[in-house]
Amino acid sequence: MIPVRTLGSGSAALDVSELGLGCMGMTYAYGASDEGACLATLDRALDLGVSFYDSSDSYGPYTNEELLGPFVQRNRDQVVIASKFGQEFRSDGTRGVNGRPEYVRAACEASLLRLGIDTIDLYYQHRIDKSTPIEETWGALGELVVEGKVRYLGLSEASAETIRRAHATHPVTALQTEWSLWTRDVEVNGILDTVRELGIGFVPYSPLGRGFLTGTITNNADLAGDDGRRSWPRFQDDALVANMGIADAVREVSAQIGATPARVALAWLLAQGPDVVPIPGARKISHLEDNCAASDVELSAGNIAFLDAAAPVGAATGGRYPDALMKSIDA
Repeated sequence: MIPVRTLGSGSAALDVSELGLGCMGMTYAYGASDEGACLATLDRALDLGVSFYDSSDSYGPYTNEELLGPFVQRNRDQVVIASKFGQEFRSDGTRGVNGRPEYVRAACEASLLRLGIDTIDLYYQHRIDKSTPIEETWGALGELVVEGKVRYLGLSEASAETIRRAHATHPVTALQTEWSLWTRDVEVNGILDTVRELGIGFVPYSPLGRGFLTGTITNNADLAGDDGRRSWPRFQDDALVANMGIADAVREVSAQIGATPARVALAWLLAQGPDVVPIPGARKISHLEDNCAASDVELSAGNIAFLDAAAPVGAATGGRYPDALMKSIDA
């Protein structure tokens, strides 16, 4: 069974499995999926001891929460469900970021209905609305906690300054931001230092580099025609070639210790500290089982030093998002 870790501290502490399941890809971003296979993967994750499931109203939009709803309802006492708000899909077809208090409440109520539950365990602000003071957004979120509609609060892709301001308004349990061997910005931009100073847990999303660190993506043609990664900077063929050294290093350690590349990449993150809870995505049981086996992998100090040297901060070629999406990141 997968060990338990604690996100947050004090009154904001939340116990979860040390590996969660990122559910975005089940309905969004990576091309068509098999709903039956996804549902079977959710059930298998619970069997393996995964208690932490990550969703958002923007995944679909909306369909991810609808997919997870019956599973969460059926296993409510065993599941910690995280969802998010803040990426608004407007009636005119446009998309924006909204952190206004009235929107916070409306988004939460809608997510509760789609999930079919009374309380969301961990509710993240998915993106920071730079036109709304974070204190106003978090004041509204604090009211939802008092009302019992949300248990704990989190931030996604927030700067160190924003984290501090939010935490001063209401305790932050977790920060969710991209972190892996090919995205290590948080180690040098003050974000990791800030959450550790404040006792906030860290939830790395895309811990496998959106699949790149598994070694299965060597050129753009490896991705399905409707896979959103096809248009992203790091998945263009020239960038993939330039980044191959990072995947090669993971494979080298993999061969040395007899573990798959996915397990090595996840074990590297788990070794970064007990406050780190990666949420690798999986739509198939085979991928889920491979990821979960990372809990049994213990990298040596030499393994970690080798990976750190092969994939230092800033080593990856290409932006982690297209320019338009990068503009939504709080920096």
